[in-house]
Amino acid sequence: MNQLNGSAAGANGSDYAKVQFDDLQDSGGKDGGEVNLDVILDVPVTLAMEVGRTRISIRNLLQLNQGSVVELDRAAGEPLDVFVNGTLVAHGEVVVINEKFGIRLTDVISPAERVRKLR
Repeated sequence: MNQLNGSAAGANGSDYAKVQFDDLQDSGGKDGGEVNLDVILDVPVTLAMEVGRTRISIRNLLQLNQGSVVELDRAAGEPLDVFVNGTLVAHGEVVVINEKFGIRLTDVISPAERVRKLR
């Protein structure tokens, strides 16, 4: 068994020098208020719109076929929920542009409210 005397002994018995790290420095703006978001701007996220939800038994799920209607918990005309990576970030309404569906955001959830919902 190797003894440790101020240095770490490796598996083959060789000694490794101690490493000393410098204190972390704030590399932000002069007042510390600037944040460089460039490093995350190209990170892909999943954006999903939810029309509504429902709970059904597996028995009823297995009986669904083409033409079946499933009632959701939301009334017609209510705004859709917009999720980013599973977190509610906004509400919106469906629009059609050039024969494709889209969503017009009508209410964006504030960051403070999103953090409050995480607790």
